[in-house]
Amino acid sequence: MALRDHPFFRELISLRLPVEDYVIAGSAPMLAYGLNREINDIDIVARGEAWKLALELGHPSKSPLGPAQRVVLFGGDIEVLDGWFDYSVDSLISEAELFEGFRFLPLTRTMEWKSALDRPVDREDVALIRIFLSGG
Repeated sequence: MALRDHPFFRELISLRLPVEDYVIAGSAPMLAYGLNREINDIDIVARGEAWKLALELGHPSKSPLGPAQRVVLFGGDIEVLDGWFDYSVDSLISEAELFEGFRFLPLTRTMEWKSALDRPVDREDVALIRIFLSGG
């Protein structure tokens, strides 16, 4: 299935966020690489105009993971955040990788934050990413 056909990505498209002001984080980068068949939501790390648009669509609250603020949209299908752990938002956006017109956090960054959280699901994801990055 093309990313644009996934219901969460159709919702993301409907937001009309300026692509230069956000990057898709969370587990969704694994989906882009074909490493994860299902995701529970899409985490969007936003700045500038994309963050302003998110604030117009919902109310910010503290993210449960890290110091960022988040706006939850579409009943939780999409979370727009103004930060991602201790990373610079500008750096994350600048190093994004493009898939089907969407900008994703690189798998190396995804592996970093999942390793830091070290939840059981993250350990499984880190193992999958390591195998993929090693060419296995």
